[in-house]
Amino acid sequence: MECTTADRAKIEQILRKAATEAGNENRMIYFGKQFIGIPYVAHTLEEGNWEHLIVNVHGLDCTTFVETVFALYLCDKNNERTFDDFCRYLTKIRFRYGQMTDYTSRLHYFTWWGEDNEQLGLVRQVVRDGAPFSAIQTVNINYMSAHPEYYKQLKLHPEFIPVIRRLEQESKGSMFRYIPKSRLNGSPKELADVHTGDIISIITNKDGLDTSHVGIVFWQDGKLHLMHASSLYKKVVMDQKTFYDYSQGQKSHLGIRVYRPN
Repeated sequence: MECTTADRAKIEQILRKAATEAGNENRMIYFGKQFIGIPYVAHTLEEGNWEHLIVNVHGLDCTTFVETVFALYLCDKNNERTFDDFCRYLTKIRFRYGQMTDYTSRLHYFTWWGEDNEQLGLVRQVVRDGAPFSAIQTVNINYMSAHPEYYKQLKLHPEFIPVIRRLEQESKGSMFRYIPKSRLNGSPKELADVHTGDIISIITNKDGLDTSHVGIVFWQDGKLHLMHASSLYKKVVMDQKTFYDYSQGQKSHLGIRVYRPN
């Protein structure tokens, strides 16, 4: 496990503070707010030459932000407030079947992340036939095995490439209903299936990928917004631009899949 003394202290401080601040605020949003303004930093999990648990809360990307908030949420939900508790939940969230072995055990694609965490009973995918889930994504992921030169661990360990390729192939053809971005301007009644604190993955049309971004949604003044570690703003934000307006500016975005913490 790799973590700075300051980051460990921050996690413990947040968990202690949360025990005294129950309130009525959604707890995913509560924990997300603890990181507002933290710099966006990409590739924070690629340190070292082997897979190990990295805890980094002084620089977050979109996925590590969601994972960190969700691990804190699970600690709080179960009244477990030590740093070791946090690491245990983070491991369960981040790795296949909740077990870290090597680089191939990390849930690199969000399709894997959602399926694995749903099987573990940590989240459930929110979906229904018909509106607003009026579009269907057919998964065809192969970006990692097609571009191993972009991944430090695959360059160091080419023996991992066929393993990743096999896992990608196992997901090929999986179908998921999603909310197209044209519907993200809907009213709270029209988007009643989407709740504050839900984890969302943004579907992409980029070849070989399933999603391009993840975050946590919240309702504000009757409109859906996104809390996320933003490469655009270079930090963690509660975006004051509506989710609809944000998505309209992203040509590769097709819509969202929704996951709710159990």
